Amino acid sequence: MDLFLQEGSRVWLKEDGVNQPCTISSVSGGVVIFTTDYGEVYTYKLKTLSRQRVCVMSQESRDGVEDMASLQELHDGAILHTLHLRYTQHLIYTYIGSILVAVNPCVCVSGVYDEAAVELYSAGGRGQLPPHIYALSNQTYRALWQRHDNQCVLISGESGSGKTESTKLILRFLSAMSQRSQPTSSHVENAILESR
Repeated sequence: MDLFLQEGSRVWLKEDGVNQPCTISSVSGGVVIFTTDYGEVYTYKLKTLSRQRVCVMSQESRDGVEDMASLQELHDGAILHTLHLRYTQHLIYTYIGSILVAVNPCVCVSGVYDEAAVELYSAGGRGQLPPHIYALSNQTYRALWQRHDNQCVLISGESGSGKTESTKLILRFLSAMSQRSQPTSSHVENAILESR
């Protein structure tokens, strides 16, 4: 237990049932001081700490990942921490396996949805480029063509989370892709129109 309890170590501290991302601020006189990434400070006697209370934070959790399915620790704290890390880097999209998580930036982000982004994501498959709603849209578009079967994108979130904007972005991408493949695009256009 003592080996990773060194000043400056990154750990998860379970506090009130929630894993908090922390840095060990001090280990002295049998007392360990933890500072969370959110500014809270917790002090514990070294002998009261257990592996259930404190565990080492993996490198993936420290750096943030594009796909949270690759995290060694997959718990609420790790998911929220990864989303927070990526959000502070202006990366609003993150995968959890086949699920795309979007954090509403609440401001216009230039260059994220322009024609160059449509071009970039229309050429690359999911996993070849950073997470983006256009990657999901492209995956849907390609599946529609390859399988000749209806496709569904589930958009969920609280009020004001950006569901309507996400829907518009998907439709914009599908429309752009459909216009490029004219005159054979009637299958895709019909599928979109029939989904209303």
